Amino acid sequence: MQSLNKITGAPVPSWPQGWAELPKDVLHSIIPLLGSFLDLFAFDDTCKPWHAALASYPHKAKLCTLLPPLLVRPNAGVSAPGLPSSSDGHRLHTCQVIDPANPEITTLRCQIPQITLEMTYFLSGNEENTCLLGFSYGQMICGRSRDCLIIDVFTGARLSTPRLPFRKDIFYCGMLTAPLTSPNSHLLISISSKSNQYLLDWLVGSASWSKLRCDDARIDQIVDFNGQFIAMDLTERLYRVSLAPNLGLQEIATVWRNGFRLPDPWFGTAPGIRLPSPWLVVCGDMLLVVCFNNVLSRPPPVRHRAYRLNMLTNPANWVEVERIENYTIFVGPDDRSSSLSCTSPGQWGGRSNCMYFAFDIEPKSTHDIKRRFWSMHGLGNEANAAWVRTTDRPRVFKRSTYDQLQPFWVYPSMFYQRTTETTSLEN
Repeated sequence: MQSLNKITGAPVPSWPQGWAELPKDVLHSIIPLLGSFLDLFAFDDTCKPWHAALASYPHKAKLCTLLPPLLVRPNAGVSAPGLPSSSDGHRLHTCQVIDPANPEITTLRCQIPQITLEMTYFLSGNEENTCLLGFSYGQMICGRSRDCLIIDVFTGARLSTPRLPFRKDIFYCGMLTAPLTSPNSHLLISISSKSNQYLLDWLVGSASWSKLRCDDARIDQIVDFNGQFIAMDLTERLYRVSLAPNLGLQEIATVWRNGFRLPDPWFGTAPGIRLPSPWLVVCGDMLLVVCFNNVLSRPPPVRHRAYRLNMLTNPANWVEVERIENYTIFVGPDDRSSSLSCTSPGQWGGRSNCMYFAFDIEPKSTHDIKRRFWSMHGLGNEANAAWVRTTDRPRVFKRSTYDQLQPFWVYPSMFYQRTTETTSLEN
């Protein structure tokens, strides 16, 4: 494992002699007590033995349930003189990185390929067009005319897939079923070709794709829920995705308790205007669907309703939840970006039963540093508790499909892996 990150110009602690010789077990007991990724970066850079201790820590993935994800802001317009402008002949773009546990520190940077900045939704004959499919395990998944590209957000490592079995017209979504270093990692993507819908599966490292035609199901979202891969289509129907012995979809029969149902996305809107689709998010042992609701008569101007899927019944039923208790949800403006969650946000100064919506455009002026990069919106009857009229604008709560890469939440890939590579972070 190489260094977790490149933080140049950051103060390096001067430890008393002998700290580098602390036993590995002692260092492993310190790691879960660190309250942010910045603390982890500093721990990693202290000395080689501490770096090795973090590399060998067996519960790195659990840290992603306790700490907030990092917010990557491609449109922040920042510079990083200490980082290269290109890598392997590919131009790089510098992004600002914000840690919600330390929002006042705005000097972190990462780099992504320049080609990812201009995304398209409909493909043309230009094979250089790039489409965003999603984010998984610290990787950005992009589609191109004939293949897909997997890019580590922080290391810059790139992996190209074999050619797709046919030319496609539209990419809808994509996800990895496990970290790339896992021996059984698959890439799932949903596409349209010649008016037909397909789900494609690539076993990482193999030479070909498996394909499944989905005649009446356009898969828009896929999440990993306790080892099951759950997909949602355009009409909000749910499916289990099976990988073996063959790629398959099995619809999950669902009902709504007490007469609740997903709101009609066309109801109450102008002709031809569709409300944002509900989105899936995993909170511990809960699979939630979060629905957008316009509330014009009183603040906050947008209210969200969350429903938990109860799979202990047959058929499964959706139950509205007023609180997600000690969880926090992180949402990006692009509906193809992953919605993430963490528990116990009070440990890093966050708010529970709340959603952090990343701004697509930073407000021109705000006195609250924590409101510069996101809006906070409570769930259920607590919507008013987190919303601030002066900074939390109505439009930031809507998710949409963008032609340009928008701010997104991500956990560094090394926290899902046993060994790691260098990440391009500069302070």
